[in-house]
Amino acid sequence: MVKKIKTPYYLIDEKKILKNLKKIEYIRNFSGAKSVLALKCFSTWSVFDLMSKYMDGTTSSSLYEAKLGYERFGKETHAFSVAYSAEDIQILKKISDKIIFNSVLQLKTFYREVKHIGVGLRINPGVSYSHFDLADPARKYSRLGVASIKDVMSVLDKLNGVMFHYNCENDDFEAFSVMLEKIVSKYEKILRKINWVSLGGGVRFTEDGYPLDKFCKKLKSFSDQYDVQVYLEPGEAVITKSCELFTTVLDIVKNVKDIAIVDSSIEAHMLDLLIYRVYAKINLDMNIGGGYKYIIAGRSCLAGDVFGEYRFKNRLKVGSTICFTDAAGYTMVKKNWFNGIKMPSIVVKRLNGKLEIVKQFLYDDFVCGLS
Repeated sequence: MVKKIKTPYYLIDEKKILKNLKKIEYIRNFSGAKSVLALKCFSTWSVFDLMSKYMDGTTSSSLYEAKLGYERFGKETHAFSVAYSAEDIQILKKISDKIIFNSVLQLKTFYREVKHIGVGLRINPGVSYSHFDLADPARKYSRLGVASIKDVMSVLDKLNGVMFHYNCENDDFEAFSVMLEKIVSKYEKILRKINWVSLGGGVRFTEDGYPLDKFCKKLKSFSDQYDVQVYLEPGEAVITKSCELFTTVLDIVKNVKDIAIVDSSIEAHMLDLLIYRVYAKINLDMNIGGGYKYIIAGRSCLAGDVFGEYRFKNRLKVGSTICFTDAAGYTMVKKNWFNGIKMPSIVVKRLNGKLEIVKQFLYDDFVCGLS
């Protein structure tokens, strides 16, 4: 536990990020594939100096993310948006190395403005890997990417590259490989006419036991066969298992079961878990696995503000520390001021072991977010 820092706070450990970055470096060295950080998952720029030593740039989902990548990360800046405004394009064309369109209509509308940079198009290949329909890019009636090969062919002469984003938390190499083969078979004519291909994010290649050598071989074979530069867009894969959310028990109530209320909120501070209805992971060093069972709940007024139900070796009490793990991805980028609950500070444990409070949120931040 980190002392002298008031909870709640996110603790990002650079040594744990480095472990993932080394695998990303390995992939580039042995497959030629470049990796750009998916800012939609993680945008805490206080650790970008470390990340930029091992990654090739950033990819975005909006103008603001693209500007953040350009200004704080450097290197390659890839812009993508489900839909751009004319105002977006005026800025993006000055800062982006690649701009990827989600539709043929938008590509045609803005092509003259951006043809001097790498122009790409997102393709919906109709195959995907996802445990949740909500996150499935190939779900029925998906608006994500161009599904018609005929439509893609109609603008092929304007394209430098294409993007296929069809994975979500995919830790199955065989599933990744099979889907890539389907894409190759379906889009071979297109692949032979372009210079680069982004295979998107959602591949959990930094997980322990993932067959990195097979992954590298597959990527290199694909790249060599079509003479394209391959890009990966890792988000979770970069920061998995690198961050914890520290909280303190404020109260314990009883309603058939014991319920410990902490000074945080899943609605406000780990929103993705609420959206997908999964429990937060809890630090195994927190006396887990005993005979005392508690529901850990947030302090908001939302009835379903529940982190999960866990067993502890010792009884919890007011002042006990509860630490949730794997708290980097889709947390800090989604935190909000629901109920006016104080946002967690952001703390970084540097490679030298030094703790640095890089951001604290105060009442003025709450007020300034409103009108």
